[in-house]
Amino acid sequence: MNPSALRSVLLVTLVASGCASARTRIATARSTAPSSTFNFDGSKAGTLPEGWSIRETGQPTATATWMVVADSTAPSKPNVLALTKTEAHGSTFNLAIADNSSFRDLDLTVEVKAVTGEEDQGGGPIWRCKDENNYYVCRFNPLEGNYRVYKVVNGRRKQLSTTRVETEPGKWYSVRVTMIDNQITCYLDGKKLLETKDDTFKDAGKVGLWTKADAATRFDDLVVRPFAKR
Repeated sequence: MNPSALRSVLLVTLVASGCASARTRIATARSTAPSSTFNFDGSKAGTLPEGWSIRETGQPTATATWMVVADSTAPSKPNVLALTKTEAHGSTFNLAIADNSSFRDLDLTVEVKAVTGEEDQGGGPIWRCKDENNYYVCRFNPLEGNYRVYKVVNGRRKQLSTTRVETEPGKWYSVRVTMIDNQITCYLDGKKLLETKDDTFKDAGKVGLWTKADAATRFDDLVVRPFAKR
């Protein structure tokens, strides 16, 4: 091999090695970042978990009832957090917020089971939440047969991305969201279905759970892992 070709081979090898090392460092940083897990098993049935608050986007006639309940089908038994009763209709959104949480770049997973709802069903997680009127949300809706990610700004919801999916009430689904800087990626049962970018909420915020109108839904195993920076 002539000297010029040899230099090219060495350069490619070094670049590839450097990229691989960078990927390894990033993966290690992410995988070793401490996670926060909310499985509700340490909370008493019939109560709201300590450190959680209930809010609404919109003007419901009454605040929705959220509580810890036992569920024999729970991904991690015995308990889940459930919206059990709501008189909300139309564009009212029901929120359960983890008040002491604060995440910016994150990898979030939660198990979701739609139970009932005539106007709406299903739900999903919220993140980078400033308050009940400003946050991102990803949710599935068995009635509409879709999976969507939105931003809610000053109480107004705007769709960022959508796709068709078939989901069923009474069945658990895993909703996963990653957000790094302005890049949002959403998965359902391990399948990457949505990708979008948005710069509205750039700072860390709270995480929580969300349903719309009369959707009664159960949630389990909310796990949030921050993306560590180096």
